[in-house]
Amino acid sequence: MTTVYILHSEKLNRYYIGFSENLEVRLTFHANAQAHKFTAKANDWKLFLEIPCVSKSQGLAIEKHVKNMKSKMYIQNLIKYPEITDKLKIQYK
Repeated sequence: MTTVYILHSEKLNRYYIGFSENLEVRLTFHANAQAHKFTAKANDWKLFLEIPCVSKSQGLAIEKHVKNMKSKMYIQNLIKYPEITDKLKIQYK
């Protein structure tokens, strides 16, 4: 299943937004990231949000939208107000 996911690191107080067609494999990749990868900067990444998508194109569009917002508050509001993700899924069919 295609998924947009957001990881959070308490240590860095940062979010990481990604897209994957196999979330478990991707999370393992982040847990074992090589030193030059962004997620290697912390070892406390937790899955903050998972947005299941119906297609790869929808997932990539939603990932791009969230990244373009460049806002921690927006990301936090995705959890606080689930209707935002519902609207994104409709907007990016």
